[in-house]
Amino acid sequence: MVTIPYNFLGLPPENSDYKKSKYAVLPLPYDSTVSFRTGSREGPLAIIAASRQVELFDPKLGKEIYHPGVTTLEPMEPDACGPEGTLNEIFKYAKKIVRSGKFLLGLGGEHSISSALVKAVNTKYKKLSVLHIDAHLDMRNAWQCSPYSHACVIRRIHDMGIKTVSAGIRNISEEESIYIRKTNQVVFTAETIRRAHDDQWMIDATAALTENVYVTIDIDGFDPAVAPGTGTPEPGGLDWYHVTGLLETVAKNHRIVAADIVEVLPTPGQVVTEFMAAKLGAKIIALTQ
Repeated sequence: MVTIPYNFLGLPPENSDYKKSKYAVLPLPYDSTVSFRTGSREGPLAIIAASRQVELFDPKLGKEIYHPGVTTLEPMEPDACGPEGTLNEIFKYAKKIVRSGKFLLGLGGEHSISSALVKAVNTKYKKLSVLHIDAHLDMRNAWQCSPYSHACVIRRIHDMGIKTVSAGIRNISEEESIYIRKTNQVVFTAETIRRAHDDQWMIDATAALTENVYVTIDIDGFDPAVAPGTGTPEPGGLDWYHVTGLLETVAKNHRIVAADIVEVLPTPGQVVTEFMAAKLGAKIIALTQ
């Protein structure tokens, strides 16, 4: 009987062996600090399931993308001690993956996991910056009494001394508004992007990035009309070509060294969001070859 392997992109053993693969996909089924709709812990496996139907040929590259090898790791179990313990465990594991020479692609889960992944990548790649695609700034110092909340992830990355560029933003708290003015954060709102008459905004955004770039994509950066399966579906977001065009511009002028896709919340009766997330993962793999 012919079967499809249960891994990212549905690859056979010869293309998904850990030792031979350039890319390592890490599922992180964690959503303990979410403050609205829970369920993004189911996102990683839903993305992997959908990815088994993603076409492996990239028309812009003119070739199939899986030849460098894409291994899928076992999902990490959250630490019952709390968010800090979970992020510490993610950091330690991710550091080993990065140090082994793999391109790390994390699948969330809530956005808080990104700070641990960025911290791990920063141990290997200097001059690191973060491209942050999201509906929210996630720059609160603490939320619901926790500095490790999903609403604080970019603030924790700033604590590491790492520069960020945010795109797709359309929900900002007063605290964050004061913070970005005081610290001169680079922020491209969704309204600015959608009103742009050309792609100059992509050039301006990528100009603020450093040599090595970590990409973190909160799926709610997209408009909920195209990505309804997320915990906080903010209206007025980005479309597929905004995001992929930005990724292509970054890849052309910088080096994408790792990435994550987070906040996918599977919705019964449709697989639009997880399939798009799987396509995004495949696009990132294609752009970094």
